[in-house]
Amino acid sequence: MLADPPDDAPPSGALSSVFSVYEVARDGETVVYYGEPLVDRRTLQRTALPIFRDYGYDVRIEERPGEVTLAATPASDDAGSGAGFPWTNVVLAGLTMLTTLYAGAQWYYVDDFLSLDVLRAVPFVLAVMGVLGVHELGHYAMTRYHGVDATLPYFIPIPFSPIGTLGAVIRMRGIMPDRDALFDIGVAGPLAGLVATVVVTAVGLLLPPISVPAAQTGGVAIGFGDPPLLRLIAWALGQPLSYGAGLAVNPVVFGGWVGMFVTFLNLLPAGQLDGGHVMRAVFGPAYERAAPLVPAALFGLAAYVYVVRDATNAAVVWVMWGLITSFLAFQGAARPLEENALDTRRLAVAAITLLAGLLCFMPVPIRLVG
Repeated sequence: MLADPPDDAPPSGALSSVFSVYEVARDGETVVYYGEPLVDRRTLQRTALPIFRDYGYDVRIEERPGEVTLAATPASDDAGSGAGFPWTNVVLAGLTMLTTLYAGAQWYYVDDFLSLDVLRAVPFVLAVMGVLGVHELGHYAMTRYHGVDATLPYFIPIPFSPIGTLGAVIRMRGIMPDRDALFDIGVAGPLAGLVATVVVTAVGLLLPPISVPAAQTGGVAIGFGDPPLLRLIAWALGQPLSYGAGLAVNPVVFGGWVGMFVTFLNLLPAGQLDGGHVMRAVFGPAYERAAPLVPAALFGLAAYVYVVRDATNAAVVWVMWGLITSFLAFQGAARPLEENALDTRRLAVAAITLLAGLLCFMPVPIRLVG
């Protein structure tokens, strides 16, 4: 046992208002504070978490027979978490701008990527990276609000794809204090992303259509489904979703489509997806028993679109996501320290968010046409 914590850990006095420390021990890299809580568990964790974080530690409250301990472990050091310049985030964002610009050049029928004509694709880059970035920044803002340690967004560049990216992610490393925090962090991304998606889609629909070169007409092409939200925005603005021969909607609209599809996928109630966070916060531990139903539903959807809709490509998409959600369900959902029930306001937001997610659903998101 140690009389005092190591020099790089919080001193006992820093916890005196919420936790009376009578002994400290080191177990490998973990520093264990033995003592008596002076406040309720929720107040203790909300007070202790930022104190330990300032010293570079994550902390977990553990109740042992006859005593309570604070077990502190060194926080991992990822780029973007606030320590140093986030070079990894910046480099990945720069690469994603290039791959998305290349993808956009194909949508604008730019033949020479090295010419100034490629700048016509900049609105596509802003649309795609905008909806994805705002989604992740919504999560990040809520992690900061609730004091949960997280990285800045990492964009994922994918060359030679129709979008140019696999999206963006943040990594949460801190302990989730309660179901309120889990819900707020989980729901903030889809809601922020949806606002950006609606704006991008409306802008794209109001922009003039682009000309399709004669050499590009006919043959086999990739067709994308129209989610209800896209049709609703087009109806509200009185704008068409298709034009006659030789014209196509502005590719910025496809940036909005990306935002809708990403929103639906993220709201699938599985594991560490946003929908999994929301459902775990709403229903508590009982949700985990229902989580395996999600991949089963996706495999069923794949069979439906393959047999009934004759959409092989769409079936492949849903089989892939069935496998992904199977893995996520096996990994399990986030488990907050405090299992408090959500208030009525958050339950209403959950219902609205899931309804918005359904408006982004399309059974056949992609198919080959022609």
